[in-house]
Amino acid sequence: MNNKKSGGFVAARWLRLMPIVFITYSLAYLDRANYSFGAAAGMAKDLQITASMSSLLGALFFLGYFFFQVPGAHYAENKSAKKLVFWSLILWGLLAAATGVVHNVHFLIVIRFCLGVVESAVMPAMLVFLSHWFTKKERSRANTFLILGNPVTVLWMSIISGYLVSSVGWRWMFIIEGLPPIIWAFFWWKLVSDKPSEAKWLNNEEKSALESALQEEQKGLKPVKNYGEAFKSPLVIKLCLQYFFWSIGVYGFVMWLPSIIKAAPDMNMVTTGWLTSVPYVLAVIGMLTASYFSDKTLKRKAFVWPFLLVGAVAFYASYLLGADHFWISFVLLVIAGGAMYAPYGPFFAIMPEILPRNVAGGAIALVNSMGALGSFAGSYIVGYLNGSTGGFGASYIFMAGSLLLSAILTMTVGKSRKASEQQPEPKLGVSAR
Repeated sequence: MNNKKSGGFVAARWLRLMPIVFITYSLAYLDRANYSFGAAAGMAKDLQITASMSSLLGALFFLGYFFFQVPGAHYAENKSAKKLVFWSLILWGLLAAATGVVHNVHFLIVIRFCLGVVESAVMPAMLVFLSHWFTKKERSRANTFLILGNPVTVLWMSIISGYLVSSVGWRWMFIIEGLPPIIWAFFWWKLVSDKPSEAKWLNNEEKSALESALQEEQKGLKPVKNYGEAFKSPLVIKLCLQYFFWSIGVYGFVMWLPSIIKAAPDMNMVTTGWLTSVPYVLAVIGMLTASYFSDKTLKRKAFVWPFLLVGAVAFYASYLLGADHFWISFVLLVIAGGAMYAPYGPFFAIMPEILPRNVAGGAIALVNSMGALGSFAGSYIVGYLNGSTGGFGASYIFMAGSLLLSAILTMTVGKSRKASEQQPEPKLGVSAR
């Protein structure tokens, strides 16, 4: 394949696939995170939800999210990520919309748990999907464009949800925001293929070049028989613990930031929405920058732990300031939010580079499921601390400590590419940069 054709082929994959991937994960995150706006906008009062029950409801999603990660990844790798994501889009849209019509907290408990179950397969399935389409030198950036759906969605969701709850109330906010995934499911089905060999928009030469490059990467990896062997790897265990503590900080922040901002003097929901969006602007910049340099240098760990350490320091500084310096504390929270999001692309590029394809998806799912447990803990404990102490200082300390532990665990992780570093980079005619 000549240079001009190869360059066009590389660009075609990015331009065709990444907008679809980005939109799909954005919609998943929309219906996961808008609960925080419902909680801050009168849902608790209307449904007579206590502070402790509100914390549990916010966290229940992640308990459901924990259970079906590995089966979802296994199905995506061995059957079809396309089919799995299609049905997930429809089901989570229906469940999200149903949140707007409940009149009983017990039904809300069931809906939040089921929403987590349905969405649990999406993240590992999408990462498996990307590993079938992008090479090692592209993978951190590809993962980042997927996970950018997280902060970008919270950014625009914070603004739109603020206006919706002010205009039509929290019930209609859930109903309106539950419809787009159902509609998008049919675009997803029409536009994507599980593997290059199934894509009608590639010619045979392009299919062969990409499949060969991806297969070449597998040659440098030590064979692993099954999930059991992979899951016992010390590196996978460390990454599970690291992501558990990291997720405590992220989701304690995401779920309760609107409530933290709303508690400031003279703060309304529209202003809360705008201010809640600010940390995610920095998050987008950080994610794009970290993934670019991680792919350029093929280093992963060095683009993870420093950001987590910055997040820990920012939370601790917010605690030291106390409740009387809202705007300085808000700036620190912006820094913490941006720093926590920046390393996602490099982090999720680690496992496909150290484990063969037959178990990499399962290992990603295991790590992500431990992140779900961390998210459960962060959502619940931060809400509990806020309610029981009447302030946010204790939760800042809790999130700071969690991120510090995550940073330390990352530092102890060995080199992520021992085998693959000694292999020449597979090429798609020319380098796939």
